[in-house]
Amino acid sequence: MQKETLRQIVHASGLLFIFLEPFLSLPYLIALAIFATVMGEIIYKIDKKRNIFLFSMLLNSCRRNDNEKGFIYFFAGLSLTLIIFGQNLAVANAAILTLALGDSLSTIVGMRWGKHPLIFNPKKTWEGSLTFIVTAFLGALTQVPLLAALAGAIVGAISEAYSPIDDNLTIPLVVGTVITIFIYFL
Repeated sequence: MQKETLRQIVHASGLLFIFLEPFLSLPYLIALAIFATVMGEIIYKIDKKRNIFLFSMLLNSCRRNDNEKGFIYFFAGLSLTLIIFGQNLAVANAAILTLALGDSLSTIVGMRWGKHPLIFNPKKTWEGSLTFIVTAFLGALTQVPLLAALAGAIVGAISEAYSPIDDNLTIPLVVGTVITIFIYFL
């Protein structure tokens, strides 16, 4: 559990992009996210062959297995979110907050207190999914209207529980799409 908690704290680093937004223009935020993605891949490849001071220790303390690339997908998800939804930073921020808060806290709560498995995915729990919805909703609500935030939180939780590919990619993209639909079309 301690390993997973540290992993989720690192996962919540997506909040840094929200805090940097007032100081960096969109192209710089996108460049930073892409840079983090590329550096993550480079560090991942080098770490497979040799020990990298500080990075190897951090990776070993956070990885679920030797082939996990969740942190790379995380920054790739942030990059794509900023590229696709960056023209409305409130939508991009809501999607990033949903990923950073919802995904992190749902994992911690689900692993620690989860007792009721989800239908079709017994590795996930109702307790974790409800935590996702509440925290993602509260985070998104700081950026977008109530119904858009609620819809984003619900589809984010569904994406986290049932996505066939890494949820670090799917959560912010699905959430950003649903929030955009709610804001502009409903």
